[in-house]
Amino acid sequence: MSDTAKSIIKKKVKAHIPKDWLKELRIVYRITLETIYGIKRTGWINLAIITTMAAILTIFGALFRTTLSITSFVQELGNVLEISVYLKSSADTKQVATEIRGLEHVERVKIIPKEHSWENLKREIDVPNMDNPLPDTLHVKVDKPENVNTVFNKIKTYSGVEDLNYAQDIAKKMQFFNNVVHTITLVVVVLVAILTITIINNTIQLVIQSRKEEIEIMRLMGVSNWYIKIPLILQGAIYGFLGALIALIPLNAVNDGLLKVHEFFVVPAPLLANNTVILVLFVIAVGFGSSGSLLSIKKHLQV
Repeated sequence: MSDTAKSIIKKKVKAHIPKDWLKELRIVYRITLETIYGIKRTGWINLAIITTMAAILTIFGALFRTTLSITSFVQELGNVLEISVYLKSSADTKQVATEIRGLEHVERVKIIPKEHSWENLKREIDVPNMDNPLPDTLHVKVDKPENVNTVFNKIKTYSGVEDLNYAQDIAKKMQFFNNVVHTITLVVVVLVAILTITIINNTIQLVIQSRKEEIEIMRLMGVSNWYIKIPLILQGAIYGFLGALIALIPLNAVNDGLLKVHEFFVVPAPLLANNTVILVLFVIAVGFGSSGSLLSIKKHLQV
């Protein structure tokens, strides 16, 4: 193809591209270059920043992934936690079962006739030849362990109920343990936010100081404030992204280990747990990284 033909094609292509698009593309190009220059100016400190963030994010990701597994174990234990309701001999078993099914937080009510209980007992131990002393029993399944006590107190008021019980201590310990794990995870998120924002803040401060004269000239030329801010914000976001990317390596090992624990105890692993951790990790890393840059800009750069 001749040079003349190439020139004609270029002119035709340019004629079909709105000038505003070209302007926007040039701005994006310049912002990208400014971001790269900002990272280059930081030099070897980049490695320290990214590895430090990767370590912080690894700790958070490992704890978060472990929290999901612990929650899964707690829910599985809660699924086998039932209230045993022993009825009076005069009570209408089906009517009481229907009333309990209508209670809030009750998922299932299973009727255990006293004849079945007696036959099972006689198969397990040698009992004397006597009338069946056992009552009809209801096994009540509650939706969540924390609601067991509420349902228990409601059933206790029923006139046809002789007695009832459940593993109250286990339920309380399960709920307490679950609350502790969630609290620790929340505290770690706060610590990750503080450390990440502090690291990025100090880094961007160095970049601003090294570019102080250049930024002043840009302002005198009438350059938009956002044109100055965006490369710095992107620099913080890139640090967060790269830190999260490196953190995936140890986190995959943590995930594999937890999956083996689930298999050993025959407890289903939480659905899409690893994908959830990865998504949250990148959102937090990029979000906190750009937030640290923005705070530094507001503090050290009057634009």
